[in-house]
Amino acid sequence: MQVTATEDVAAPIDHVFAELTAFDALERQALRRGIDVRRNFRTAMPNIGEGWEAQFRFRGKERSAKIELEQYVAPQVLQFSGKSGGLETNTHIELVPLSPNRTRVNLVFKMAPKTLSARLLVQSFKLARSSINKRFKKRMSQYARDIESKVAKIA
Repeated sequence: MQVTATEDVAAPIDHVFAELTAFDALERQALRRGIDVRRNFRTAMPNIGEGWEAQFRFRGKERSAKIELEQYVAPQVLQFSGKSGGLETNTHIELVPLSPNRTRVNLVFKMAPKTLSARLLVQSFKLARSSINKRFKKRMSQYARDIESKVAKIA
């Protein structure tokens, strides 16, 4: 299953990329949502192949996930892979400068089930595809507005 979203952000590409790679802030957001996140790297920025381990509760069960940075091309591309049980994920984020103060963010999130239970989970997501797409796009739009408000405070 694949979920895609595109959002235009009224901010320079460098600022948008800096916000997307502010991993400390993203980790704090995850902790506020009840996700226990641990880094597998010691520097401020992970190297290719390094990432995070996460523990969270989903559909009444404790789950764990491993997320790794696969590609990092500043300030245009970020790609992450993840694995949780029998589910493998791939997240590809591409930034395209539309003008000096406007950036398009293209995000593609893919899920590939590798076990029967993961296939059942993905099938249930497919049945709820339209509501998942709406929530995904709404959250991405809100994130873009948050970035824009930070840029407005700086200017």
